Amino acid sequence: MHWIDRYKSKLKTPEEAVRCIQSGQRVYVHPGCAVPSVLVNAMSVGYLELENVEVIHLLTVGKTRYSLPEMEGHFRHNALFIGKNVRDAVNDGRADFTPVFLSEIPDLFYRGILPIDIALIQVSPPDEHGFCSFGVGVECTKPATEVAKIVIAQVNPNMPRTLGDCFIHVDKLTYCVEADVPLQELPQVDKDVTPEEANVFRRIGKNIANLIEDGSTLQLGIGSIPDAVLSHLYGKRHLGLHTEMFSDGVVSLVEEAVITNERKTLHPGKIVASFVLGSRSLFDFIDNNPIIEFHPSHYVNDPFIIAKNDKMVAVNSAIEIDLTGQVCADSIGKQFYSGFGGQVDFIRGAARSKGGKPIIALPSTAKCGELSRIVPHLAEGAGVTTSRGDVHYVVTEYGVADLYGKTVRERVKALIEIAHPDFREELEEFATSQKYGAFQGTHELNESVRIAV
Repeated sequence: MHWIDRYKSKLKTPEEAVRCIQSGQRVYVHPGCAVPSVLVNAMSVGYLELENVEVIHLLTVGKTRYSLPEMEGHFRHNALFIGKNVRDAVNDGRADFTPVFLSEIPDLFYRGILPIDIALIQVSPPDEHGFCSFGVGVECTKPATEVAKIVIAQVNPNMPRTLGDCFIHVDKLTYCVEADVPLQELPQVDKDVTPEEANVFRRIGKNIANLIEDGSTLQLGIGSIPDAVLSHLYGKRHLGLHTEMFSDGVVSLVEEAVITNERKTLHPGKIVASFVLGSRSLFDFIDNNPIIEFHPSHYVNDPFIIAKNDKMVAVNSAIEIDLTGQVCADSIGKQFYSGFGGQVDFIRGAARSKGGKPIIALPSTAKCGELSRIVPHLAEGAGVTTSRGDVHYVVTEYGVADLYGKTVRERVKALIEIAHPDFREELEEFATSQKYGAFQGTHELNESVRIAV
């Protein structure tokens, strides 16, 4: 076990470890609940000595001091996915946004398009062979460490030891900082959701659950809609999971033998994921759990890999969708909101799966019913995240519209049927004016629509 001596020689204080960061370098930060807060804080404290350091990552949980106004000129964040904590910085022009599919981010590192000078990561303590686990998130972090010139690891006994393709040996670490601190958690309950909104999410969840057959493999993210779907799955059997991430709601479904993964055609018996976002109880669940395999994003999110799962059901959300089926999920008009993430990866993968179902789910309205999310056309400046050619199922609290193989006229009619009743007449008038067909005053059911009960 000669690695132990080599590991001890790498131990530094946080301040000593980050002293190697120089002006003009690109620093990758382990994202999500794995953010190495001790290292990031140490880097941020020394900001006056640095200029034009680019900080790059997917969304992180918690505060991002390097994106504050006073850090301008010292740090500039490059968001590969825009989280709430950097949204203002991006839209104020103090931070950048790189639109990219999650499956393709590792290739940006491997091909040198985004070369990494320093990677700040958080890992579990080394095992008896000297391997540390990336814990709650392997996603793009393992690829980043494989190309980074310097790797600084925050070694935390609170980090779970997850299994799969998610280990790094201490010999690959440049410096190590031991820190016994709690991991960042992301609560499952959204305190801002009103009872009326919660009811809408429940109805959407029920409509989606009705599309899920026994033996399906699921991709579900985090948020009110995925949580609502999970709550309606307790009568299902032999479900599987192949998803970029999951949260606390999955745990009870595994414990109740709803998610068994036994019928999966790829990695049978295993939950395959790239990272988790959730609470300490979720972290405990994944710790050394042999049914869970973590793999980097270029594998988990590869549409061709996803398609190897029969009955693949992918559930993704949207900000708005127009009457022809174009989906905007990453911006509100001209304002950037989030990013591509894995939506297109999984929509396309599920579409190519035998018996697969790609689903876009959204409440019918926004701003307490003031705005329709099914719109005549996308807002000015809004990006098309998922094209009308990729969209199959669209779900609101009013039903399910199947757009696949349908004409524009059939699509328009199906989407109007699942729009909020207060906006259907307005949508019909627009559709008629655009020569999509004569819709006004016709509310008979369309074969493409399954109305919610």
